[in-house]
Amino acid sequence: MAAADDPVPAPRTPRPGGSEQTPVVQPRARIVLAEVSRREDRAERTRAELAQQTRVGDALVRGLVRAQFALALRLSLVVAIGLGGLPWLFAVAPAVGRVTVLGVNLPWLLLGVVSFPFLIAVGWAYVRLAERNEQDFTDLVQRPER
Repeated sequence: MAAADDPVPAPRTPRPGGSEQTPVVQPRARIVLAEVSRREDRAERTRAELAQQTRVGDALVRGLVRAQFALALRLSLVVAIGLGGLPWLFAVAPAVGRVTVLGVNLPWLLLGVVSFPFLIAVGWAYVRLAERNEQDFTDLVQRPER
């Protein structure tokens, strides 16, 4: 029986005329953490669910569409109140409708000049917020599993 302090024997060297063969040296294997591969697998699985239109992929896409639709409704409400409220304002307060600025009646000025920058600002806000919704969706699809 070998004691714990005994040295480990060295590997045998082949003899010139001997029957022993030289041992084959295997290349080193690289070990990768399983957690890293699981993250990539999850992202790939989610992309596959989107591409194959499974129930999970369908639910993700419906969530994105619902968010975009809610954004469109909110901003169209802003436009409806902003521009649609002007005739109501002039009907409730006729004195406001008779005001002139630089020789132009205020209703014409508001509807003909001010409405365009207002619509451009709402359009810019919509594009910016819609892209943020899409980026959130992309982050959701590609985020690693926690």
